[in-house]
Amino acid sequence: MSSSPAPLSPHVPELGALELLLAVVRLGSLGRAAAELGITQPAASARVAAMERQIGVTLLERSPRGSRPTEAGALVAEWAAQVVGAAQALDAGVAALRERRDARLRVSASLTVAEYLMPGWLLALHAALPGTAVTLRAANSAEVADQVLAQDADLGFVEGVRIPSGLDTAVIGHDRLVVVVAPNHPWARRRAPLSSAEVAATPLILREQGSGTREVLDAALAGSGGLAEPLLTLASTTALKSAATSGAGPAVLSELAVVDELAGGRLKAVPLADVVLERPLRAIWPKGAKPKGPARDLLSLIRAQRAGRTAHAG
Repeated sequence: MSSSPAPLSPHVPELGALELLLAVVRLGSLGRAAAELGITQPAASARVAAMERQIGVTLLERSPRGSRPTEAGALVAEWAAQVVGAAQALDAGVAALRERRDARLRVSASLTVAEYLMPGWLLALHAALPGTAVTLRAANSAEVADQVLAQDADLGFVEGVRIPSGLDTAVIGHDRLVVVVAPNHPWARRRAPLSSAEVAATPLILREQGSGTREVLDAALAGSGGLAEPLLTLASTTALKSAATSGAGPAVLSELAVVDELAGGRLKAVPLADVVLERPLRAIWPKGAKPKGPARDLLSLIRAQRAGRTAHAG
């Protein structure tokens, strides 16, 4: 069985002192070596003297013409070059690992955010930091929170009214839910807005429990004494739009998701009388751990875009 390496003795100089010795040997002058390393000549002289006391031998011969190594100093400089070279290799390797870590971003986003907002945000991030490798996972808001809490994602984006404990959050936008129907549905022709009681009493095409969409709808209708009744429960925005367009029934979707369908007349939005289906869009990250690196940069880009839209609207 191999034995553990012995600890270094107190006679081994620090790296900075070895760098100074090598500079003096290479330049032939204590003053020039001090200037190269950004220290004063008295400080360099004191450091060499302390190193000589630590090692127990004289390392440099000083004269008006400069400084040159003693026989022992030349040997120590030869060994020091190997130590400093190894330290420089370690420094370069650690820097490469840090750059690789800092150039990776794991994002988890709710389905609406992932499909309709993340592409634009990631294009802006790529333009600003082209070397950043981004991994994006789409899930419902509850699953996104779980992934961030488990540190499987550096940054999460959710939609909804409730944030689990253990997370810090920032509002990065707002979204509105709309009730949509096919053009041949009776609600498409009605003139009076729907009441919350009518919405709660009507079977709807809904997202699954745990989604931000379902959470906001249930919270809004709970204030009216009811809950949404599912006609169909589907796990994707595309599936909801397809079912609603086919005439299966009314669906509740993000306004972001149905822009094209509303513009093309494939779906009709039904106005609501006494219920507001607005929700904040939030970035989330582990509590107490401020986003850094690409996560911080992405948040800054999103906030800048939001500020630009606000200023333009004003």
